Amino acid sequence: MIEAAGLTKRFGRTVAVDRLSFRVRPGVVTGFLGPNGAGKSTTMRMILGLDRPTAGTVLVDGVRYAELPAPLTRVGALLEAASVHGGRSAYHNLLCLAQSNRIPERRIGEVLDIVGLTAVARKKPKGFSLGMGQRLGIAAALLGDPEILMFDEPVNGLDPEGIHWIRNLMKTLAHEGRTIFVSSHLMSEMALTADHLIVIGQGRLLADTSMAEFIRANARSFVRLRSPHPERLKDALHRAGFPAREAADGALEVDGARTEELGEVAARDGVTLHELSAERASLEEAFMRMTAESVEYHTRGSGEEGPAWPR
Repeated sequence: MIEAAGLTKRFGRTVAVDRLSFRVRPGVVTGFLGPNGAGKSTTMRMILGLDRPTAGTVLVDGVRYAELPAPLTRVGALLEAASVHGGRSAYHNLLCLAQSNRIPERRIGEVLDIVGLTAVARKKPKGFSLGMGQRLGIAAALLGDPEILMFDEPVNGLDPEGIHWIRNLMKTLAHEGRTIFVSSHLMSEMALTADHLIVIGQGRLLADTSMAEFIRANARSFVRLRSPHPERLKDALHRAGFPAREAADGALEVDGARTEELGEVAARDGVTLHELSAERASLEEAFMRMTAESVEYHTRGSGEEGPAWPR
């Protein structure tokens, strides 16, 4: 388990992380979300002892990371996949880590096989693609067979097969009872992977909740109806207690209703339907709505009104 309490980090006058408290529990994939500059990377670096908190604490299984003996056997992390020795082979990069943490050398072959790099084990990472470098970073995180794993943008550079693979890997590790903490900007992938979410903005905690509850609380789900007789349909819905709003394309949208009951209203009044569909809220929509006030820069065309000046 990872536990942060009042975690704060200042760089001069800039507050990167502001009194952040949360727990990352075992057995689920916990997604770590926030706009650029929200403090996600700084938080992960403080968990690993790479940055020292200005205030507050962050513990790994009840102790500071620096107090862990053979830390790779307790915590595996992918923060910067490119931080390997380009002149050493993939195998020897992992061998150095294994020897410094008393990990059996046979484990190197096992993790290279897991990440699909066995065929290039003796090649130097400086010739690797971005995706191959990412796989080597994941191999290093898995090397000590740790109970806690942290991944920062793990799908970066991976092809569709690789994205599917890392998604299933994280779910499998969580099902084994491990603690999985993953940060990503790819909302569609996070929606398929994470069970729980921790969301921050401007260094502060915005949400600590399940994926389903986060979407339910922060995004809209509705039923969309389209008919050649929109006014008749709108009147029928209103009489049945389902007020509808008109979309830009002329379709009607109804919140808080099921498709079955709206279809029955239309049938009862003899109104022809050309469309009857449930529109489900997305993680991206929920995230954009919750973090709108925490985004440091708004670009033109982002849906914001007025000039897109830095805030």
